[in-house]
Amino acid sequence: MSSELTALDGLRQTSLIRLEQTLDVFLPAISAASRLSEAMRYAALGGGKRIRPLLVYGATALAGGTPEQADTPAAAVELIHAYSLVHDDLPAMDDDDLRRGQPTCHKAYDEATAILAGDTLHTKAFELLATRGDYRSDTRIAMIRHLCQAAGVDGMAAGQMQDMLAQGQQQTLAALEEMHYLKTGRLITASLQLGYFAAQIDNIELLDSLTRFGDAVGLAFQIQDDILDITMATDQLGKPAGSDEKLDKSTFPSLIGLEASRQRASQLCADAIATLDGFGIHALPLQQLAQYIIARNH
Repeated sequence: MSSELTALDGLRQTSLIRLEQTLDVFLPAISAASRLSEAMRYAALGGGKRIRPLLVYGATALAGGTPEQADTPAAAVELIHAYSLVHDDLPAMDDDDLRRGQPTCHKAYDEATAILAGDTLHTKAFELLATRGDYRSDTRIAMIRHLCQAAGVDGMAAGQMQDMLAQGQQQTLAALEEMHYLKTGRLITASLQLGYFAAQIDNIELLDSLTRFGDAVGLAFQIQDDILDITMATDQLGKPAGSDEKLDKSTFPSLIGLEASRQRASQLCADAIATLDGFGIHALPLQQLAQYIIARNH
């Protein structure tokens, strides 16, 4: 796949080193007595696909901005994602022991430390948007508002609540799509919106296209996760395989079948790519990222 996704490879090469360096600078340093800082860094610097920051960098570039403008929102979005994983893995939530091939935060440390690490990653994200980088006040407000909406009661947290309440129940396809839109899709779309705002331009057509692209990619991402959960082994995923079945959750494969799920993800990917067709070659990194999302094996 990598030979075919040269634009995406270029985005990765220009963005991911910057992201790791930015996170390293923004996260608190570890001192001899700083167990909380150590747990925060463990959760945020433990690798991963970094898809959400890539969306930030890609959207900023498409809007004519610079990688420097994307650094702060990319780090903020990744900290929100890291916090959500720490909390999702807790015994009170999904009760997972493995994340990215390593012990989950509450296993590497303890449950109370993991809760505090997640809480502090969450607040650090908004601190960055409020204080770091060279942005106008209205830009900071727009980024903070969109990230709050994506992570809170109308976004990721609401989706997680729906996910827990639905365990052991047969969901309708519409209810499952809504849950995934909230739990996964809102933050993916917000990543693109923050990237747009970071460029500090005024192009409503582009913002609308990025939003529609994110909504389609977000659902495709979750469908692919559902597929991988039943088709890949734990060592390939870096987290426990079959966890959806263990928790008796409705998934796209359980509702419409494996092949129909693949077709739905593929169609969503095609819809997302078409959304950005009018923006020419500069949209290629994001379009290829959409292709990657449904072709990945972990």
